[in-house]
Amino acid sequence: MPKIKTNRGAAKRFRRTGNGGFKCGHSHRRHILTKKSTKRKRQLRSTSSVHPSDLRSAVRMLPYS
Repeated sequence: MPKIKTNRGAAKRFRRTGNGGFKCGHSHRRHILTKKSTKRKRQLRSTSSVHPSDLRSAVRMLPYS
């Protein structure tokens, strides 16, 4: 049985959690920050968990994480 390649783009964006889920950073925090409120930018700093509907594709992209 051959090894499965890890999707390197996904490996840079997702990390496996202890319970088997994935955590990721938020989008929309790179530029055009002046119109966004301080509260919104502060909440975008934290990580979020991958939605259950996207979990299967994340598992397939990261088989050994």
